[in-house]
Amino acid sequence: MSITILAIESSCDETSAAVCKDGVILSNIIASQKIHEQYGGVVPELASRAHMQNIVPVVDVALKNAGCSLQDLNAIAFTQAPGLIGALLVGGQFAKSVSLSLNIPLIAVHHMQAHVLANLIEDPKPSFPFLCLTVSGGHTQIVLCESPLNMKVIGQTIDDAAGEAFDKTAKMLGLPYPGGPLVDKYAKEGNPDAYKFPEPQIQGLDFSFSGLKTSILYFLNNAGSSNVYKENFSVNAEERQQFIDDHLPDICASVQSRIISILLNKLQKASKETGIKDVCIAGGVSANSGLRTAITEMGKRNNWNVYIPKFEYCTDNAAMIAIAGYFKYLENEFSDLSVSSTARAEW
Repeated sequence: MSITILAIESSCDETSAAVCKDGVILSNIIASQKIHEQYGGVVPELASRAHMQNIVPVVDVALKNAGCSLQDLNAIAFTQAPGLIGALLVGGQFAKSVSLSLNIPLIAVHHMQAHVLANLIEDPKPSFPFLCLTVSGGHTQIVLCESPLNMKVIGQTIDDAAGEAFDKTAKMLGLPYPGGPLVDKYAKEGNPDAYKFPEPQIQGLDFSFSGLKTSILYFLNNAGSSNVYKENFSVNAEERQQFIDDHLPDICASVQSRIISILLNKLQKASKETGIKDVCIAGGVSANSGLRTAITEMGKRNNWNVYIPKFEYCTDNAAMIAIAGYFKYLENEFSDLSVSSTARAEW
């Protein structure tokens, strides 16, 4: 019997629906919320309201593009955690309603596990066990994957995420939201060796980005003369802005280079410790062109088999929820209607 699953993703500011049949993605529709740009970041209440407006038309288009109807569904999957609680509730309650009305199984999916499984959507696919570097605005982790449903976090940030470091850097530079992709854009025009930022000396496979962000702040406040704290900064606001305007590509390239080196040095360490050569990236920051190029080059040096999802499967999307739901369906891992959406959730 064929297995057709409708999936819902609503963890942050993307309303997405996808249809998966026997592990093959038939449609993947994403509605972005532009309203947050004027506020310089996601406003949770506005995100929830936008999800309520978008979810029905997004699901309708996903079903039409897949060539199926609600009656063809065998199950519905949804992002249960982590994320913005109001946004998660919209997707969760919608999924529960469909499950109840059609009398089909409900499948709760962990958002970060789904990011990892995005690497199994299309060929070529990694072989188990593999390592996955998951990098987003809220998470930075190295995950050891033994099977689709058997994953273990072996390294993670002890403070801030890599995506947050990109976004906060963009904000300090005066770039509009979302700033991470703009840092990547300007970095292509700059010299990554123009400025030196410190690499945190964190033991094991864990990450840290808070110190780097502070270093960037002091660097900018001193117009590039120092990235060390000074009680009295040596330049005024006008000089600071002029320095940024004159050196924006080099600043972006140097910051991006350091963030990437922090990520890949830990990933290389994890590969050596585990002996695993199949290596993936996932999450919103895996769309960064510098990271995609750097991991490919590191893979060649280390004889890794490197897997990088298509751009549409890197940022928040329902296709990854659908593929995770498919593997859960095969193992009869269903939820009942009492399952609760959760802003934070361990694996």
